[in-house]
Amino acid sequence: MSISMYSASVPVCQSMLSNLRHMLDKAQAFVAAKGCDPVALTQYRLAPDMLPFTRQVLIACDAAKNGVARISGLEAPKFDDTESTLAELQDRIDRTLAFLATVPASAMDGTEERAITFPVGRDATRTMPAEAYLKHWMLPNLFFHVTTAYAILRHNGVELGKADYLAGAKR
Repeated sequence: MSISMYSASVPVCQSMLSNLRHMLDKAQAFVAAKGCDPVALTQYRLAPDMLPFTRQVLIACDAAKNGVARISGLEAPKFDDTESTLAELQDRIDRTLAFLATVPASAMDGTEERAITFPVGRDATRTMPAEAYLKHWMLPNLFFHVTTAYAILRHNGVELGKADYLAGAKR
């Protein structure tokens, strides 16, 4: 029995974004307990040529919402990318999860061979069958940015462990 495009995408995105939301809850508690400037977290980057924490969260949300929209043929909500605080980033995740909750399985299942054209960098596009896009681009991109956000928080002292990444608040 094969798995469906829906079951391989939407629940995975919901789980990872919910876990990221949980990590931001822990970051909020860390900032409150330590009395530190939250900008130290939101603007932190692991390397000079990497994007800061805020962009990691925005891109994780975009990877999920835009990827699911491309596969399903639905219109993704447009977000302004103006979030700069932990609370605004939490809201961004919540809005992304709200969109994902509206996507019916019927819009995704059977799309394995649909051609998906998506931006790659600033000036290029790439086209792949939807199943390959899901497995080899969309989900790895989501995991990369959630993992990087996790690493930034962990590096800065937020008490996170593997269970926070994998299970979030459900642990």
